Order: sequence, then C-alpha cells, then structure tokens
Amino acid sequence: MNLIRNKSTSIIYFIFLVVLISEPIISFSQEKVIDQIAVIVGKNIILESDIENQYYQYRMQGEIVGSESSVKCQMLESMLFQKLLLNQAELDSVEITDSQVDQTLEQRLRYFIAQLGSKEAFEDYYGKTIPEFKEEFREEIKIQLMIESAQQKITMNIDVTPSEVKSFFKSIPIDSLPLINSEVVIGQIVKKPPVSLEQKLLIKENLRKLRQRILQGEDLSTLAILYSEDPGSAKKGGELGLYGRGELYPEFEAVAFKLKKDEVSDIVETEAGFHIIQLIERKGEYVNVRHILMQPKVSPLDLLIARKELDSIAQLIRNDSISFDDAVVKFSDDPSKNNGGLLINPITGTTKFEVNQLDPSVSFVINKLKVGKISDPVLMQTEDKKEAYRLLYLKKRTLPHRANLQEDYNRIQTWALQDKQSKAFKEWISKKAKKTYIKIIDKYRQCEFENEWFESK
Repeated sequence: MNLIRNKSTSIIYFIFLVVLISEPIISFSQEKVIDQIAVIVGKNIILESDIENQYYQYRMQGEIVGSESSVKCQMLESMLFQKLLLNQAELDSVEITDSQVDQTLEQRLRYFIAQLGSKEAFEDYYGKTIPEFKEEFREEIKIQLMIESAQQKITMNIDVTPSEVKSFFKSIPIDSLPLINSEVVIGQIVKKPPVSLEQKLLIKENLRKLRQRILQGEDLSTLAILYSEDPGSAKKGGELGLYGRGELYPEFEAVAFKLKKDEVSDIVETEAGFHIIQLIERKGEYVNVRHILMQPKVSPLDLLIARKELDSIAQLIRNDSISFDDAVVKFSDDPSKNNGGLLINPITGTTKFEVNQLDPSVSFVINKLKVGKISDPVLMQTEDKKEAYRLLYLKKRTLPHRANLQEDYNRIQTWALQDKQSKAFKEWISKKAKKTYIKIIDKYRQCEFENEWFESK
C-alpha cells in the first residue's frame, strides 16, 4: 500500500541534463586516472574524473551507443550546459532554501531505499549511513536545484500554437515520419461495493487487540510482519522511513506528528484502511514511523450485487436506452467519470494506450471487443486494493500508421514544443557562452560539439 500521496541530437544536452538531475549522484572508482581540470566555465570547473565517472556510470547501465570518444564528447557538452546554467544562476543570485534541499534529498533517498528494500540495505550498498549520505550530497543537490531553476527560466514562457504545430509537421520529411503502433482509447464504468459496518468493526477490534498486546510488551515490528496488510512496509516491520509534511494521508500524518518516541497511537482511519502507528524518530518536519495496516474487505454478496447492477447497465447501453457517456455520469463510482470514464495512460498522460501498455486483464477483454462495444462486468482492484467490478468500453482503436495530424496531434504538439525548447536552449547558449569565460583543454577541443563553446580571450 502506497501511503504517499526522441528527437534529434540537437537536444542531447537537454536529455542528459534531465537524466543527471533525476538520477542519483554516485561516484564510481574505476581504474585510476591522473585528475586535472578539463573545462573552466566562469568560476566553475569540470574535472577529467567527472567525465570518466559519468561515462563509467552509463557504461555500467548499458546505455552507451557510439564510440567512447563521441559519447564522452556528448557528456561533456551536457556538463558544459550545466555549468553555464549554474554560472547564470549564480549571476542571478538564485536562492535555494534548506527546505528545498531536504525535500529533494528525502525524495531521492526514499526512491533508492525502496529499490534496495531497506535503509540497512541502502547503507550497506553505498558504505555510508543515511546522515553521512545526506551530508555528503547536500551541496551537490543544491547546485542541481540551482541548475534546474536556471533551465526552467529559459523555457517557462515557451508554448506552441496550432499553426506552429502544423508547420513543424510539414517540415518533417515523409520518409522520416515515425511509425505509430496500434492504439486504443478505453472507457470504464466502475461499481465499488461499500464496505459493511460489520467489516469495519471487525477490523477495528482486531487492531485493538494487537495494540493491547503491544502495550503489554510485544514488539510492533514483529506483529507488523505477521499481520500488516501493507506489503511495502510489512516485511520491514512496518517501518515507512522518513516522510515530511504533506506526503502522507492527512489523518495518518496528523497523528504521526503528535506522537512521542515509541508511543503507539489509537486506531487511525485513512483511505487505505485502519492503522496503529508507532513513532520511531522525528527530525524537524520529518517523521519515521512503524504501522500496522488492516483493510476491511468487501463481502461476496455486495460484490455480486455490484456485478448484477453492471449487467443491467451494460444491457441498457447495448439496447441504446442510454449512451455510454450518460451512463458513466449517472452510474460510475470512479473519479474517471469526470473525464468521460476514460482511462489515462500513466506513461504518456494521454487517453491512448498501445496494447502492450495495458494491464493484461484489460488487454484480454479489449482485444475481443469491437469499437463502440461494451464488455461484461470485469473484476478489478481499486487503488486502495479493494475488489470492485467495472464495464470496459472500447471507444477507439487505430491501426499502425505513419504519424499524422488527424490521429496524432497531441504527440506532434509535444515534438514541436521540444523542438522549440531545443532552439531556445541553443540560442541561449550562443548568447551566454560569448559572454562567459570558457576554457577547454586541448584533449576535448577536437570534439564535434553542437554548440560553439567560445573561449574568452
């Protein structure tokens, strides 16, 4: 249970910047090199080891395409862009607060701790304690946030008009238009059976008994492993790790921040279910807690009633007694009803899905439907892991085709925006590089950079 609420090489520096800002900052020690300054940009430098470490990281991730020298030149150009942005941020006196740094550090730490399974595994992997890791990378995170701020200023007012989208599309040679796979647009009508009062009372009684056992000396972490229904934290003894304000369910957070060390809360109800919470530690505006989560279950009888109701709704739609759009508004229990019942692709943020992007259970049903037809009721799990039923409606299916404005306008609009941003970056670099002291050692002057990194006289 989660408690927390390609284009051409003309934008290669932009791509690398985004990757560098979003990835962890980890230095790798490979074969030793005699370190020296490779580049100076204003008051900032790029070391040979910076380039080697970055290349080694991408090589370890299997992301190297091209010769070693060409890739290093691309990486160096990305670093040059970052240093130029940093220089501008310093000239503009961009201020990054301690709170911003803390929040970014916490977000990244949570992500990597989740990937490795626990705080202990994280510390073992990196050979540093969490406080040591934070202290070591605070300044680097601050620098990255300054770079990000300067970058956003360049593109913050850039948009594309419909005429610009059309012009951009016409500029693409026909034989260069990408092939778009078959896509589907899917609607749903969801029926979520209510959890009975009896179920809620049963769960609360079970949690009350566990709380009593803890107060009598038993270990909450052991009981969390045995009984908690939060798969993310149960195996870690219910421990969540450090979270700041606004990152947990409001009801959960309100209680967690009031607890004293090792204190166990009364039963707390959230969208996820019912909890008991124990404070491990509080650091300023961050808390680390253990909890036991139990979730009331929907009864089989209530599920059957929901299925029968959807059967009736499907029949009304098939008989043209009501349109799908009207039925969504009238009957669906899901927030998607405000979007016409359409599913949103989490990868693209649009309503279009390639078949391989669908949940297999959805794909299995949709593949059998004709456009404009609705399925029988299908069992599903809601975001809070409760069972429900839904009808699936195939609104649209496209065949594989070359990109065109009629079917792929949003995708082409994104490409056009990226192209316009790329040109803005190039123009900004050309302007700023001429006014900035930039010195590149001979070893890298042979690089075929996309921009002119002028060296001041």
